[in-house]
Amino acid sequence: MNLSQVLLHALKAHGAEEIFGIPGDFALPFFKVIEESGILPLYTLSHEPAVGFAADAAARAHSALGVAAVTYGAGALNMVNPVAAAFAEKSPVVVISGAPGVGEASRGLLLHHQAKTLDSQYRIYAEITCDQARLDDAQRAPADIARVLRSCLTHSRPVYLELPRDMVDVACEPVQAAPPEDYDREALEACADEVLAALAQAQSPVMMVGVEVRRFGLEAKVALLADRLGVPVVTSLLGRGLLSETRAPLLGTYLGVAGAPELSARVEHSDALLLLGVIVSDTNFGVSARQIDMRKTIQALDRRVTLNHHTYPRVPLAALVDALLARPSTPRPVPPYSAPAYPRGLVADDAPITPNDIATAINDLMAASGRLPIAADVGDCLFTAMEIENTALVAPAYYATMGFGVPAGLGLQAATGERPLILVGDGAFQMTGWELGNCPRYGWDPIVVVFNNQSWEMLRTFQPESKFNTLGDWKFAEMAAGMGGDGVRVTTRRELQAALARAVVTRGRFQLIEAMIPRGVLSSTLQRFVAGQKRLHARK
Repeated sequence: MNLSQVLLHALKAHGAEEIFGIPGDFALPFFKVIEESGILPLYTLSHEPAVGFAADAAARAHSALGVAAVTYGAGALNMVNPVAAAFAEKSPVVVISGAPGVGEASRGLLLHHQAKTLDSQYRIYAEITCDQARLDDAQRAPADIARVLRSCLTHSRPVYLELPRDMVDVACEPVQAAPPEDYDREALEACADEVLAALAQAQSPVMMVGVEVRRFGLEAKVALLADRLGVPVVTSLLGRGLLSETRAPLLGTYLGVAGAPELSARVEHSDALLLLGVIVSDTNFGVSARQIDMRKTIQALDRRVTLNHHTYPRVPLAALVDALLARPSTPRPVPPYSAPAYPRGLVADDAPITPNDIATAINDLMAASGRLPIAADVGDCLFTAMEIENTALVAPAYYATMGFGVPAGLGLQAATGERPLILVGDGAFQMTGWELGNCPRYGWDPIVVVFNNQSWEMLRTFQPESKFNTLGDWKFAEMAAGMGGDGVRVTTRRELQAALARAVVTRGRFQLIEAMIPRGVLSSTLQRFVAGQKRLHARK
């Protein structure tokens, strides 16, 4: 086999199921091998940021590798933001960049797509990936590939591989998977004992689950653990959608002052808050009604566990969950709790549409037709998603980059075959909404709801005096037909309900519903979030 075939087989053996990419001259030889070998299916999109977002969403859906392939310089540097987002949110994306040939650098000429030096791109990606390798030596390449892919899966973070174009067809030995990174078993045993002891002594323990639970495929085990321990469960904002297919005693999503008061109080007053795979960030904890005492938390993240003023290093989350499940325990009864209630029963009249109406209409739709996985962008569409029945959800809830929603939805459908529901604001749609034009080539047919208030409305809520937050009316629904889908603009609740009903029964073409929302009208969740942020800032 040649080097590129060896790489593709290694990706597949490590769990990758598809590649998203955009070719370029330095990557053309590799793309030719991808296409002709058929080892992994290739989906090409229109702009590199969308490639990164789609690969990220596929990685989240699979709990395995997502792959993004691009060309050198103009391609890879155009994808820095999505890869940085994947690093922040712990998504295992493999970035493969074509590169100048090994001999091209010796000519003394500046090469096109080169920035400062030929190594600039490599150094930039070293900042936003957890491991890197340049595949410029066929003898060393199998070991480098094995190490980098192991790092990607071990740490659930992006990695970077640079493939010079004159190395694509060089003969190469197959990759032998690197052994899993070891961990401290004695520390694990002591840690599991101390965690169970802390929970047993607590009066009001609570378990919060975050992204690592999904990244390492632990949802079923964590649901079983919560049941055995008799501990109520919440998700972090970034972990929204977790446990949607389980019977865990789920209270809902912790949103601080923006969420249900009873749920927030239970989390904030817990004397043993078990944080499983939760990123301790401002989006997860920045709007707490009261400062959470981290001394009363048990934090399991990034292969370490911290509790009671000390840390157990080299303890992976999956190993900790297995150790806790292996120990005999006497489950306590789960304290009385109310499952979250989501709004239902849209009044289909001629009143203007609000974000709350969109949530209600979607809940009615999923109650009648079945749940859909959701890809949400940032802004009020994400906060509106908090009012939708708990279902699989991908969103950039921590890194908070715009433009994620549409390509992430395409990545979801490519990865799972399931029809996604995409929630996106008009500002984010201007960035990446045009990727819907790729749907006819691959048979994708997402349902897309555009929250159109002709404004960067979430930014306006924090700085209402700025005129630059105003956007024009782009009439997105009218553009859908030219991209191979169907579009409709709706302005009333009656029209919204009818449009969703048509969309769910129309298959084979993407369905774009442009929901016109009066400027200044926010979801209830975003209103509470903004008010909480302003109160917190006023105290400083």
